[in-house]
Amino acid sequence: MPTVLPEVAEALAAGRPVVALESTIVSHGLPRPDNLRIAREIEQAVRRGGAVPATIAVVEGRARIGLDDDALTRVATRDDVVKVSTRDLAVLVARGGTGATTVAATSHLAALAGIGIFATGGLGGVHRGARTTWDESADLQSLATTPVAVVCAGVKSILDVPATLERLETLGVPVLGYGTDSFPGFYLSDSGHGVDWRVDTPEQVAAVLTARKELSTDDRGLVLANPLPPDEQVEPGLHDRLLGDGLRAADEARVRGKDVTPFLLDFFHRQSGGVTLQANIRIVLRNAELAARVAVASA
Repeated sequence: MPTVLPEVAEALAAGRPVVALESTIVSHGLPRPDNLRIAREIEQAVRRGGAVPATIAVVEGRARIGLDDDALTRVATRDDVVKVSTRDLAVLVARGGTGATTVAATSHLAALAGIGIFATGGLGGVHRGARTTWDESADLQSLATTPVAVVCAGVKSILDVPATLERLETLGVPVLGYGTDSFPGFYLSDSGHGVDWRVDTPEQVAAVLTARKELSTDDRGLVLANPLPPDEQVEPGLHDRLLGDGLRAADEARVRGKDVTPFLLDFFHRQSGGVTLQANIRIVLRNAELAARVAVASA
């Protein structure tokens, strides 16, 4: 069984609100040395919202639900931290390794610990060209089988957004727009695609979560899509130029599979002069605080 940080265990036992946080953004998604500071800010955003943060990772062969400062520092600074999805968890634990959990692995471990709300930046999804490559993030299958509500800024805009929405529909995963009728595109407030359902307060989200339990439809995940305000998004023209250039650069470098997303995110950050990095940070902080408010309303 995972090791649960005492603060998190006490909160769960008392029925107080807890929010799970992924660690891949700490190890792979943000540049050093700022990643450790931002990881602490993400946890603080959860606390501002009234909940207890539980950053999840595998540290020296132990799945950890909630990290003390020493463990968080290891995940943020060590060079041997691998990106670990659900299928990799058992192997990494058996080998005594250290890994940062993706959305899929974080959701799995959060559910195992009894945490029902999880905040991240953007979901993985169906990759461009998946019709021939079959390249699809494990995040989608995890949502189909794991009873965790995920607060995110939609799916990463480097993916095939309409195909991802179709897969979520097929898998029976509800998608709610928070304060919006449009599905956000991570860096963009509006991906150009709509959502079927809109909610405008944490209490409305909590009411949906309660109804899911009463109707026994909470055997799978839920996506709460929380867009950046339009005045905080990456300028759409800049975004489109970066995406085109980044996809060509990835193809020329023969980057494939799970390496595509970190490659493109790094490309965006470098080529935008840090504009997309700052948007990424705003996304995660906003989602962490909203997830905490939903957790409080649900508790």
